[in-house]
Amino acid sequence: MPNLVEVRKTYKYRLYRNNKVDGSLHHQINVAGIIWNHALALQKRYYKLTRKYIPLDVMKKHIAKLRKRCPQYAYWKDLGSQAVQEILERLDKAYARFFNKKGGLPRFKKVKKFKSFILKQAGWDLLDEQEGKKYRKIRIGKNIYTFVYHRPLNGEIKTVAIKRDATGRLWLCFSVIEKMVIPEKISTDKIGGFDFGLIHFLTTNEGATIESPQYYKRDLSHLRAIQSRVSRKVQGSNNHKAGMWHINRHHIRIADNRLDFHFQLAHHLCDQYDVMVFEDLNLDAIKRLWGRKISDLGFAQFVKVLDWVAFKRGKRVVKINRWERTTGKCSNCGHTQKLDLPDRVFQCQNCGHTCDLARLLALTAEAPAFRHGEYVTCLINCRLASKIAPIIHADRMAWQNHSCHSEQEKAKKHENTFETIQPHRTFIVDTLEHLPRPCQRGSIPPHQ
Repeated sequence: MPNLVEVRKTYKYRLYRNNKVDGSLHHQINVAGIIWNHALALQKRYYKLTRKYIPLDVMKKHIAKLRKRCPQYAYWKDLGSQAVQEILERLDKAYARFFNKKGGLPRFKKVKKFKSFILKQAGWDLLDEQEGKKYRKIRIGKNIYTFVYHRPLNGEIKTVAIKRDATGRLWLCFSVIEKMVIPEKISTDKIGGFDFGLIHFLTTNEGATIESPQYYKRDLSHLRAIQSRVSRKVQGSNNHKAGMWHINRHHIRIADNRLDFHFQLAHHLCDQYDVMVFEDLNLDAIKRLWGRKISDLGFAQFVKVLDWVAFKRGKRVVKINRWERTTGKCSNCGHTQKLDLPDRVFQCQNCGHTCDLARLLALTAEAPAFRHGEYVTCLINCRLASKIAPIIHADRMAWQNHSCHSEQEKAKKHENTFETIQPHRTFIVDTLEHLPRPCQRGSIPPHQ
């Protein structure tokens, strides 16, 4: 039976360009940036004088008084009160992340580069849909805007975000609560381990490699030519602004192509595997050595896309602890040995097993073995244990040679193995109801 799950999704639509009314939205985004900088300056000044933090409710009351009583801040009324409160809540969350050591200190932002503001219950009205039309209209404030209605909008709308990209285009982002049907049946009965690398984007446990187009590297020469021409323009002139628009547009196209490739690859992997195992890498540390190439590959974005695609298709993505040793460990016998960085081929000194290093990492990620005398085991769907190997660990060959003559013996051995391993603090991926779900906040745009 399929599962009915309530998720938070975001639908993104592009607004049609209209110079007569677009200026109002650009002005409101600029006002949001001014309020952000003003509230941040208050926090910094107050902390410098008193060594204390202004609470969120006190900040909201103060900004509301400024909007109402001070003539010099009267233009802040052009932005709705709920949108102003959301800007202050956004700043408060940024400070909370900083205090919890999850992010950096909030910074001042250029008003022209400020990106968005969010409307909640008031300030907008979605007009009725017209049959056969590829567009739809929305009222924001006193103006009516038309947006590209390229896909139906489902679920209960909670917030509407108006965003501005680097080229000045405006977008509508509807955050909705929607009920999705998640399939429960396993389709391929395959488990795959994958290793991320710089030579090959992904290497599977079967030895196959997946290459990345590296869109930024492909268009780098053309991008350098555009930047060289723009550098000779007078800053602030119309020619310089037009050149910057072309540069920003080129970067957006590169990012869109990369995101499209990640979605296609995620669907391709979900067609072949039911469970996909990756290593939780510290990409920030890798970027210090290979910054531009790591950003061009976009492995972190790919994992987020794969989490979302696997979630809505009923598949699973398992992440191995980054401190689990996967380099220098034999996937055949579990023997560990020292391996230098230039070595690209692994040859086990214990059993003589020879394997390419990238494939070895994928095999080790697929089935982590002993860790300080304890198993790190992945139990996949106990109800279908007769179709999938009940346990994957380092001694994979032993389990491949293990045979059971009946379904009852398989289930009995599976129960015994589960009871034996459970007291050893193992990482267990149990039945579909107990599997760890990916993030349901809709961080991946569902336009694919």
